[in-house]
Amino acid sequence: MVDKNNFKDFVTYALIIGIFIAAFFIIKPVLIAIIYGILLAYITHPIYRFIVKRIKNESASAFIVCLGFFIIVIAILALIIGSLFSQAVDFYVSIKSTDIASAIANAIPKSFIPKEITASLVDNLRSSISTLILNLLGSFNKLITQLPILFLKFAVTIFVFFFALRDGEKAIEYLKSISPLKKETEERFFKRFKDVTNSVLLGQILVGIIQGTVAGIGFFIFGVHNALLLTLISIGFSIIPMIGPAVVWFPVLVIMLISGKTDTAFLFLLYNLLLTSLIDNLIRPYVVSKKTQINSAIILVGMIGGFLVFGIIGFIIGPLILAYVLLVLEIYKKREYETKSEIEEKK
Repeated sequence: MVDKNNFKDFVTYALIIGIFIAAFFIIKPVLIAIIYGILLAYITHPIYRFIVKRIKNESASAFIVCLGFFIIVIAILALIIGSLFSQAVDFYVSIKSTDIASAIANAIPKSFIPKEITASLVDNLRSSISTLILNLLGSFNKLITQLPILFLKFAVTIFVFFFALRDGEKAIEYLKSISPLKKETEERFFKRFKDVTNSVLLGQILVGIIQGTVAGIGFFIFGVHNALLLTLISIGFSIIPMIGPAVVWFPVLVIMLISGKTDTAFLFLLYNLLLTSLIDNLIRPYVVSKKTQINSAIILVGMIGGFLVFGIIGFIIGPLILAYVLLVLEIYKKREYETKSEIEEKK
């Protein structure tokens, strides 16, 4: 017969597991929105602390930060969406109307690549770019139809953003209170957790945004067509490790040379070599210490895997998850070592 106490324990555990499963399915539709809110709270926390010190009111400070963020987002969307859509259409039309095959064929010596192969490669490239632009336009139309759902998710993000700012430190203290780690190990874990998060968010994401923006400023300065669209693409490539904005500005440089704009191309090259390409080496060491930098391969794998699983936000949370896994393994290894050392000392 089944023991009465064992049966009660089984029922209790089953109920607890069932509650957690139900909670997961409730949170699942808005999980990404919650993650956005937590990330925004983490990024803007220094601003929140700055305001709190002056007005001495946590709720009002969190509200000011959230309101400021909301106003900035609305302003940016109002400024760039129309222009970005127009430039995307213009870019698509120019790709369709430009004879890329002739330009590349004239630029590449015939002895290097046969004309037939060049034409075939360029046709495939043109077809791929056209498909990509059409998919982007289709995604934009889909975005319009899903505006009500997106509005609800945005509301969740704002609410999580607000409460994570106001009560984030209390939540961390609660996590520490239920942590099974020793006090010293716990403090070391949370410090490393913060360092790893800064390494990804500041060292990779923020520096990438700055680097891509600098490249975009170059597009505007030198009168490159569709500069806004190219800037956003540059920012995307700048965030990805081992790639960078050169994937965008170098083809633009080649087009300038093919078009006969030699002087402009030379200045454009100098701008990107002296400013854009050096941002990574100048800024990154100041925002992230060398001891907390994460291997670029881990970040790259995390970004690709995160994007395939979570979408755009995966570029951020993918490498963070992998970095946290390595951090947990590192803490576990140190804990095991400390435990063995204590046992040997007792002997």
